[in-house]
Amino acid sequence: MNTTENYLIDTDSYKVSHYLQYPPGTTSMFSYIESRNGSEYDKTIFFGLQYYLKKYLSHRVTVDEVEEAKTFFEAHGEPFNYEGWMYIAKDLEGKLPVRIRAVPEGTLVPISNILVSIESTDPKVFWVVSWIETMILRIWYPITVSTKSHKIRQIIMEALEKSSDDPMSEINFKLHDFGSRGVSSQESAMIGDMAHLVNFMGTDTVVGVRGAAKYYNAPMAGFSIPASEHSSITSWGKDHEVDAYRNMLNQFAKPGAIVACVSDSYDLWNAISNLWGTELKEEIVRSGATLVVRPDSGNPSDIVLQSLILLDEKFGSTINSKGYKVLNNVRVIQGDGINERSIQEILDKALGAGFSATNLAFGMGGALLQGLNRDTQKFAMKCSSITVNGEERDVFKDPKTDHGKISKAGRLDLIQLGVQDDFEYVTVKIEYGKVAWNNSVMRTVYENGELLVDDTLETIRKRAAKGI
Repeated sequence: MNTTENYLIDTDSYKVSHYLQYPPGTTSMFSYIESRNGSEYDKTIFFGLQYYLKKYLSHRVTVDEVEEAKTFFEAHGEPFNYEGWMYIAKDLEGKLPVRIRAVPEGTLVPISNILVSIESTDPKVFWVVSWIETMILRIWYPITVSTKSHKIRQIIMEALEKSSDDPMSEINFKLHDFGSRGVSSQESAMIGDMAHLVNFMGTDTVVGVRGAAKYYNAPMAGFSIPASEHSSITSWGKDHEVDAYRNMLNQFAKPGAIVACVSDSYDLWNAISNLWGTELKEEIVRSGATLVVRPDSGNPSDIVLQSLILLDEKFGSTINSKGYKVLNNVRVIQGDGINERSIQEILDKALGAGFSATNLAFGMGGALLQGLNRDTQKFAMKCSSITVNGEERDVFKDPKTDHGKISKAGRLDLIQLGVQDDFEYVTVKIEYGKVAWNNSVMRTVYENGELLVDDTLETIRKRAAKGI
């Protein structure tokens, strides 16, 4: 049996016994997801829930899946709720009886605010809210990746606004995702790249582009260009390095084209000054293409600056309206050792030497898609309200040993106070008997097995851009 969508088994072992642990007479449960606080970011870009809802929770639970789960968990040592899940499979036609509300994807929200709420809708199986925590809390990953990517966009945008004639025409391709090989699975690559594509349009992570088309209605969300790797250069041999470069030009250099070539296989400075800048210079200029030189070793900020200086000596530059140099025919992309700190250092040195950020692009791999975890932003899903014998009860924890883990109490909502650019987000309790506040930021995106909101990536990008 294909168990990909069998989310009965996609839970932590101990959760299987929890339905027996709640107070007798419990008929409803309300939980929420938040970034409790962040060691890296004080705001997060909300993204990724639509993927999990489409991929997993829109699936209808089947009788066969219930039987499979029963067999597994009983052998595993857990008391599986066979009657409860069979009730969902048969009486509820496999539709998960929960209501999920969330802020619109792409929204920039300060930490310590509710982002998602999950509430049971059937008193017979209220415990399903807790059951799906394991799967749905993985949303920490796309949120954190998108937040990191968003922060880098801000860093680069500041440099462009200072040194470029047309920042908006450049920004979308300034950070390229090289992370597919640096993550733990194909699904991680897909989810992480989709999160990156909220903020940029450059990527080599094919599965992410495919995922954006399937789950976010984006026919072609990301783009790439012909580029070399070390093997396609070194296979020509050291004595024929220039022939490897000339082949790149012959194959790909056409008017308006962009061609990237790693150039440090042997001697970066020789490659820039003598091969690209002397022997092949006229071929580059005549082609009408833009050559993007990729250094791939050494201290990033020093290497990039020296590359810009040497390329300027060989190809020359023009001075733009902001008073910064823009290289003729060539650019530089740095993909080694790239993170927020090194990007800032590279930009500061380049601009300090009079070079526009127009000359630069960045590639980021494992640091973008893998260099983070759930504790980067301290994501948690906590139960905050249950109903027992008709009485709604606040639920919370406040460990004496770590008050940083205090959780919120009550049925919660996120509202916006103020108007237009002068507003703040506030997490508040929902009045008894109501689903939401009138000025709620959150929307019901899923209810009783049905996806109610199906945003496009383009819509999400526009929301995220407002946070820049």
